[in-house]
Amino acid sequence: MKYKARKKAVLLLADGTVFYGKAVGREGTAFGEVCFNTGMTGYQEIFTDPSYFGQIMVTTNAHIGNYGTNKDEIESDGVKIAGLVCKNFSFDYSRVAADLSLEDFLENNNLFAISDVDTRALVAYIRDNGAQNAVISTEVDQLEALREKLSQVPDMNGLELASKVSTKEPYFYGNEDATYKVAALDLGIKTNILRNLAQRDCYIKVFPYNTPFEEMKAWEPNGYFLSNGPGDPQPLSGAINVAKEVIKEDAPMFGICLGHQIIALANGISTYKMHHGHRGINHPVKNLESGKGEITSQNHGFAVSSEETEKHPEVEITHLHLNDNTIAGLKMKNQKVFSVQYHPEASPGPHDASYLFDQFLENIKTN
Repeated sequence: MKYKARKKAVLLLADGTVFYGKAVGREGTAFGEVCFNTGMTGYQEIFTDPSYFGQIMVTTNAHIGNYGTNKDEIESDGVKIAGLVCKNFSFDYSRVAADLSLEDFLENNNLFAISDVDTRALVAYIRDNGAQNAVISTEVDQLEALREKLSQVPDMNGLELASKVSTKEPYFYGNEDATYKVAALDLGIKTNILRNLAQRDCYIKVFPYNTPFEEMKAWEPNGYFLSNGPGDPQPLSGAINVAKEVIKEDAPMFGICLGHQIIALANGISTYKMHHGHRGINHPVKNLESGKGEITSQNHGFAVSSEETEKHPEVEITHLHLNDNTIAGLKMKNQKVFSVQYHPEASPGPHDASYLFDQFLENIKTN
């Protein structure tokens, strides 16, 4: 493949802006919300993160694919992004631990990707004009037809996507003889979250996104976990109700990313769609309780209202994103309920945020 002439490709944004490139492998067309991730590494984890479902990923690192892929480094059962846009795609890779090239990995997962795009210009455009729907395609001479199809793609604002990535049936993770039991609501859960909980003597039962609280409670867990996931949190009335019921039960609860937004909504605090979101592995966060800074992995296009949280009598802001002062963490003042807007399980070099799992376990132990 890499020695053959590569097909021309186009990226068309909803506002009519056009960028050109080349198809990585097969011909094709893919639609989704275009967004970018600034991470220098971790592309395989990004591509398989269910939180990215429905999005065309633009990678800002100049080279993608240079260290191949490894079957132990995926975050779900396969690729979840809608499409990939990059500058230089490495068909060859050099890593002893790799078991497959990124080209073969994407082909096996039926993902359409384009490269040779001016990603610096594209990212600068998204930063200025906001995340928006887009299409990537090898049909470079069919712009009008692509534009018409693109106009039919639903906007991410108000879009419920957890049902597309959640497990269909409950399943277990970890050692069944573990000391503690955690009921996890799967809104698009990453495998490394389950690993972190299991490493802390927890046996996890993972429930589908629409499971009623009564079914989760019947398992008699010691604590509840609300996972990350894609889309707008506001349509997830079932998950919001689960969070409300856990709060009524005065049980320990921990939320990450989408789960963080669900806990806010359960407390009557609204969420909103961000201009272009936070996606990368070096986002600075300040822990307001310890005064320490954390370098964090983030991936979200929605956030929690700062003004409403500050006014809420039962909720306290625990973490702030230092780039824009958006809320990066909160807790309930009189209950063992807390959440963060970033990914402590990711640990992309620094392990600054892994203490949050210990904090959840401590809440369980002392409940």
